[in-house]
Amino acid sequence: MTAETSVSYEALQAQANSITDLFKGRGFELVAPAYLQPADLFLDRMGEAIRGRTYVFTDLDGAELCLRPDVTLPACRVYLERHPKGDVEARYCYNGPAFRYQPGGGDAMRPREFRQAGIEHIGGGDRELSEAEVTGLVVEAVKAAGLKDFNLRIGDLGLFEALIQALDIPERWRLRLRHFFWRPPVFRDLLNQLATSPAGSLGEVEAALIITLDPSDISASEALVSAHLEKAGVPLDGDRSLSEITERLLGRSADMETPPLSAGTVKLIEEYLAVSGSPRASLFLISEMTGAAGLDLGTALQAANARLDQFEEHSLGLDEIVFNSEFGRDLEYYTGHVFQIEIPGEGRSGQIAGGGRYDDLLQSLGAPKPVPAVGSAIHTERLLAAVQGGAI
Repeated sequence: MTAETSVSYEALQAQANSITDLFKGRGFELVAPAYLQPADLFLDRMGEAIRGRTYVFTDLDGAELCLRPDVTLPACRVYLERHPKGDVEARYCYNGPAFRYQPGGGDAMRPREFRQAGIEHIGGGDRELSEAEVTGLVVEAVKAAGLKDFNLRIGDLGLFEALIQALDIPERWRLRLRHFFWRPPVFRDLLNQLATSPAGSLGEVEAALIITLDPSDISASEALVSAHLEKAGVPLDGDRSLSEITERLLGRSADMETPPLSAGTVKLIEEYLAVSGSPRASLFLISEMTGAAGLDLGTALQAANARLDQFEEHSLGLDEIVFNSEFGRDLEYYTGHVFQIEIPGEGRSGQIAGGGRYDDLLQSLGAPKPVPAVGSAIHTERLLAAVQGGAI
């Protein structure tokens, strides 16, 4: 497969019809979410990798809109329009265009307009079963399209969440590690900072201000911060409110009094993020290393092993799957199991399909509570090009 590979509309449509028929035959209702979406929904939830590639514009009424960069979030909006309480199980499938900016105008394998064929299982009660069903069905779909030579890579963001919850560290550090997990270079810098000087580099004026703040009197602390900003000529019209600025400074004040992360904790996090290999062996290694550190990942580790049991029940051979603990650090709405079907050696152009669990997304869109959900999308142009180009 090469970047110059092109696919015909007729072949692409035939493939789309075949995939859609397979999904519908397994109980997934065909839906057609709107192409135009409120921009803030995507910009706040999609993660840095997608935010910077989303086409955003303002219409004549002043509303900020975007062309959907993927179809999962629009499908969730369809669900909430029908079931605003988030209390109904639903299975949706779709096949249609998505739009992303590509440097240099893109090419055949990275077009600005591309098609996704996908499924979303929302509200399913058996978590591991629904994950195995979605993963297995997408693998079945690409195989039915003629793809045979591919890798299936999986990860589990829930395990990382369980790890940082088990660590004996301040909650504010957990929040920061969780927040920057999606940006590996920044995450590494943060880990180094917490291990050396948790408060970071402080200017003389900022350090002088911080020592005057009283965490037991938020109002007085905000007044001090406000006076400081006014004296410095810094207006409060940026991205952060006075309370957010004060909270950050109080956090740095607490960091000045908190011992750095121990070398053992840093080593454990780094070793965890380096785990990669066969799924069973990887989970065993994670259990061994966390157990040796006196940590119990509890239900998260049990769920990961139960998922592998379900994989085998759904004819997904574990000897053909690679587990990678760092995988899934590009879309911020994922919360648990993640997977990707990829062509070896092809880089981004070889990323044929992917998906995972996103239990928090529907609540952030307006559901009154978290709604369990798992889904996947196939990049159909890449799939067809791989099949036609001989990656079979």
